[in-house]
Amino acid sequence: MRVVYVHGACVVDGAWWWHRMVEPLAAHWLDTQAVELTSAGRDVAGLGDLHDDIAATRAVLEGSDEPTIVVAHSYGGMVVSEAAAGLGSVRHLVYVTSVMPEPGETLAHFAGPEPAPWMEVGSDGTISARPGTAAEVFLQGCDDEVIVAEAVRRLVPQSLAAFGQSPSVAAWKDVPSTYVVCTEDRGSSAAWQRERAARADQVIEIPTDHHPFLSRPALFADLLARLVPAARRARG
Repeated sequence: MRVVYVHGACVVDGAWWWHRMVEPLAAHWLDTQAVELTSAGRDVAGLGDLHDDIAATRAVLEGSDEPTIVVAHSYGGMVVSEAAAGLGSVRHLVYVTSVMPEPGETLAHFAGPEPAPWMEVGSDGTISARPGTAAEVFLQGCDDEVIVAEAVRRLVPQSLAAFGQSPSVAAWKDVPSTYVVCTEDRGSSAAWQRERAARADQVIEIPTDHHPFLSRPALFADLLARLVPAARRARG
């Protein structure tokens, strides 16, 4: 079985964000792969949108018939909810401090009418996380200063168009799902996450920041490993 990771908004290099999970998951005999989304990047003129991200993710999911657990982080929930639909290899969806949209619902719908204080909207049609506040808001649980610095270095603008687009289907209606509430997340409150989690088949709460795969990789790997037996039994 493999685990496919879909990263959140305003960052690049999905494999790096997931790199601390590779070894812990290998210890559970789980292969891993990270998707590279196209709606965020340093080349603002070449940014894609939500539909491009869905296509990129679906290409990875269709690239193997191996039974798969898909982990969607934050904005990644918008992507996975369509990208994973109708694929027999996808056995379980894991939404981490994320959203589980219905068709027609956008990320802007969940986020509210105004950007959060740690986000800024550019005049070039992008939205970005403010580097000066990112570590305190999203990575306060990570005690490795090098990791935090490398994370901040990977913050980039994201196409604002992606925040106003919605998936056409909701894979979580047909695929078993787990929502992971990160109770120490300062960017998305635990209460906000629990509201989003109401659509999931099960909810697990862990005492981590917004990025448990960086701050608590062993804990998060154990959580995913516990989902494997049910995922193997799920029919593709």
